[in-house]
Amino acid sequence: MAVDKERQVKKLPYPKSVFFIVSNEFCERFSFYGMRTILILYLTEILFYPETSAKMIYHGFTMFVYFFPLLGAIISDSWLGKFRTILYISIIYAIGSILLSLTAIDSLKIPQKAFTIISLLLIAMGTGGIKPCVSAFGGDQFILPQQDLQLVMFFSFFYFSINAGSLLSTFITPLLRNNVECFGNDSCYPLAFAIPGILMVISIFVFASGKPMYRIKKPKGNVFVNVVSCMWYAATHKKSGPVDHWLDRAEPKYGAKLVSDIKSLLKVLVIYIPIPVFWALYDQQGSGWTFQAVRMNGNIGFYTILPDQMQVVNPLLILAFIPLFTYGVYPVLAKCNLLTTPLQRLVCGGFLAAIAFGISALVSLALERTYPTLPSSGEAQIRMYDTTEYNCTFTSNAFNGSFKNRYFENTTIKVPDGEINITFNFISESNGSYKHEVSLNIAEAKTYGIYLDNEGAYNYTDNIEKSSDGYPLVRTLVSNGSKVTYTHTHSGKTFSVLERDDSLNRMETGSYDVNGKGQVEFKLGGTYTVLVTNVTPKKVTVYNIIVTDPNSIHMLWLLIQYVIITAAEIMFSITGLEFAYSQAPISMKSVLQACWLLTTAFGNLLIVVIESFDLFELQSNDFFLYTGLMVVDVFLLMWLTIRYKYVTDEDSSFAQEDEDVGLEDKKVPPVEGVDNLGFDKHN
Repeated sequence: MAVDKERQVKKLPYPKSVFFIVSNEFCERFSFYGMRTILILYLTEILFYPETSAKMIYHGFTMFVYFFPLLGAIISDSWLGKFRTILYISIIYAIGSILLSLTAIDSLKIPQKAFTIISLLLIAMGTGGIKPCVSAFGGDQFILPQQDLQLVMFFSFFYFSINAGSLLSTFITPLLRNNVECFGNDSCYPLAFAIPGILMVISIFVFASGKPMYRIKKPKGNVFVNVVSCMWYAATHKKSGPVDHWLDRAEPKYGAKLVSDIKSLLKVLVIYIPIPVFWALYDQQGSGWTFQAVRMNGNIGFYTILPDQMQVVNPLLILAFIPLFTYGVYPVLAKCNLLTTPLQRLVCGGFLAAIAFGISALVSLALERTYPTLPSSGEAQIRMYDTTEYNCTFTSNAFNGSFKNRYFENTTIKVPDGEINITFNFISESNGSYKHEVSLNIAEAKTYGIYLDNEGAYNYTDNIEKSSDGYPLVRTLVSNGSKVTYTHTHSGKTFSVLERDDSLNRMETGSYDVNGKGQVEFKLGGTYTVLVTNVTPKKVTVYNIIVTDPNSIHMLWLLIQYVIITAAEIMFSITGLEFAYSQAPISMKSVLQACWLLTTAFGNLLIVVIESFDLFELQSNDFFLYTGLMVVDVFLLMWLTIRYKYVTDEDSSFAQEDEDVGLEDKKVPPVEGVDNLGFDKHN
């Protein structure tokens, strides 16, 4: 039999059309993951959304990404067919990607916040709409069962293209946004968004050029629509008399076979109830865990890991863990009679997710100890700097003081009525003519700064928080108000501070020469004030004052939670799909895929709802909440699994033959209906 099958395969040439489809998938996945990797930092760093609002937008976008596949499947199966659905919706996708890149260019004066939301909605519609069609369209190119072995090979290529696209873009796109300067900014989000957009345009041309070679099937109707229609009919027709099961009311119209299959489907879907909570934790790798990485030290000597690059760990580990668990972990556990059923592995995966988030909460606790102390209600802070050639002191109507190493700070100024006026008088012991006055209206929970130079005293509203992207922030104050040039000692790159520019500037990490003479060093997460005094053509004196301590906890500590959440994904996500496929009738497998995608959507919706309440100020409390929620969720899952009775293949609805049986025998999800999700969720 094996020889006969091999001869049959040789008679049918491998369809060249699938290479257009695989290339298209690589470009599309590069585009999607590249954009999503840097999205959370774009929202906070460029659009200045608070972290909570940025998380809501990020996970709202992800929610729509996993809602739109349902719409795409219905359009494809009911009207347009797979080819035209992919082509038309990809154009919407490309428009969204290009619009997002253009929106990021400040000089175009496009309303950035509004058009960013519009762009994300178009991208969600595009990537979600084609998600259920691409892998299924690839499967349509094969004649089954004669080419079932070649189909398995195709899905291997397809899976590789997904991971290759996501791995490359997750590493490259952060480099583009960080290492390139454009349009007057020290970063280049327009380019970082444009490259994925260009790849999306290329994917459309690649896909369309293969049309003469494609096998294009006409739409045959959507199973999901039939299931919903049947259930709606049964729920709304209660006058048909007593029945054993509420779905039996639909049997006269929809037939006993469909009603029986839906009953079996509902038994499996009960197990789906706790699954959204897992995705609520898992998908925060691109949001909450990235915010953690921003506040950590990514320096590994020869390279500095960017915060958003940490997301590349998950797809790398997925590629390693799938064979490790299949051929190592599961066989060993089976010998010990542990985790022998899919549902047991599902529960274990849930516990691992809770552990991963518990660890992330502990990491956040450690990070919070390194954060600067911000002024609370009823208090304010002030920092003063003396760049003059004189030894200055000051008096005020609130407190007096002198400078130590040209620096003075008071971090506990009492502001009893929300605002207080303080007048500072600065004098010099060595120069009696140096007298200057600064009057400040100081509001509670604010930070202020005053600096003296040879000509006077100046004030500004200060900011001591860590930067939104993790890079050091530097304020330069010069005794004579002249221009200062920083030269990076490693790269030779220069950065100039103009005359009397006392603003905070984002700098790269490393050591710098100041005007070719003095030297300073800036580290990740630090906020610095550089005082440049005694400025002459031959000499400068430089003081580098650390206002906010640099990041001290290394980014590699995040690897622990990444390893555990990836192991959880293997046991939870992949096992969950395998369980669903083994327990549902063949006719319902596409419906299960649609429902599985919806669990991801609802998981992200859960994040949006929780974040909208803005319950906690500290990230650690946020993560402890999700940890507790996952623990409760796992106990619910345990209770459901204990009550569940496994279905055997002896049921005719599970053993019936159709064109996709060859795929099922080889543990490859069927290409009929919704999405080949098993190849598209390992992100």
